[in-house]
Amino acid sequence: MELMAERVESVKAGIIGGLSVGVAFLFISVINSFVLAKYFPILILDKSNLVNLQFLLSSAIAGFSGLLFGITYRYIIRTDTNPHLNTGGIFAFGLVRGLTQIEVGWNYTGTILPFLTLSGESILSFAVAAFVLDTAIVLGWLKPFSST
Repeated sequence: MELMAERVESVKAGIIGGLSVGVAFLFISVINSFVLAKYFPILILDKSNLVNLQFLLSSAIAGFSGLLFGITYRYIIRTDTNPHLNTGGIFAFGLVRGLTQIEVGWNYTGTILPFLTLSGESILSFAVAAFVLDTAIVLGWLKPFSST
């Protein structure tokens, strides 16, 4: 029975992580489109067609990455108070996503600066998810994975 309770908590962590990264992705996309697009035209979000396949796919990938992050983050932090575990999990997921964006952007356009921005935004997205997950644990909505 305890195994099932742990699985339910992991699913809850995944849902919270997925929603957190998904919402962060949406906010970042809007900010990119209105603020950063004048410096980096490649970041422009097509305002006339917000429901396009590329944006939907990117949103789904961000949400799924957040789901995997939420599940994994719960196991990473456990009941420890080691801040290196928290930041290590954030940077592990953020850099995997961000460095992939840099590589694809470099191969596609030959410029790296806009994709460095996207890489930083990936790390920020996972930091937001970690903050929300930590808050959910503190509020008792989510139980940390026990080390024993």
